[in-house]
Amino acid sequence: MSMNETGSGEGVEVIVNEPYDNEKGKGHRVPSWIAAFLPKGAFEMHEEAWNAYPHCLTVMTSPFIGSVFKVVTETMHVGDRGETENALNLDAKVLAQRIIDDIDVTNDKEIGAYKESEDPKLYKSTKTGRGPLTAEDWRKTCEPCMTCYKLVTTEFSWWGFQTAMERYIQSMMRGMFALFHRQLFCDTDGWYRMTIEELRAMEDETAKKLLDKRNQELTTKTEFS
Repeated sequence: MSMNETGSGEGVEVIVNEPYDNEKGKGHRVPSWIAAFLPKGAFEMHEEAWNAYPHCLTVMTSPFIGSVFKVVTETMHVGDRGETENALNLDAKVLAQRIIDDIDVTNDKEIGAYKESEDPKLYKSTKTGRGPLTAEDWRKTCEPCMTCYKLVTTEFSWWGFQTAMERYIQSMMRGMFALFHRQLFCDTDGWYRMTIEELRAMEDETAKKLLDKRNQELTTKTEFS
């Protein structure tokens, strides 16, 4: 997913990657109507992620904007078919504000650019026999089945831009979730039964590739612009 968001000198750079504690990145993808009047330094985003499966927490902030901007994503993975009413144990106040948005990873309309290699309706895992997800009621019949419940809380307390920016962020996050989980399913054979040592090695390799890609495309853009 990070590779998709990286290019032309911008995107994700892994600063620290430690067991559970801190995983930080920086990058930007903002709409042109707000990018037009912000200095370049405003596009740096810091992300901290605490991954303690089945629960994960990600907090994104901006050093430039400060306390007026924050995006918090809390995740709980549950072995069900989407019927858990309050998987994240939200209090009554948050539940009253919550908007439930269902994402179907087999729906091509959930993403932007379609890739056949990332279509769960076509993929079949050779290691597990899972897929393809072609049945209309696949969520009721597939085995095994897990639901990824996410709560995205967006704060952008900047007068005149708050509502539009918060809607944009929610839309962007939704698209990222849909694409990421399509890719995750279609790469089952790549991660199935992966050890923690193999996972860490893959993360280190990805971090290096991300940095190389950012630097290479930034150099190319500078030389020929």
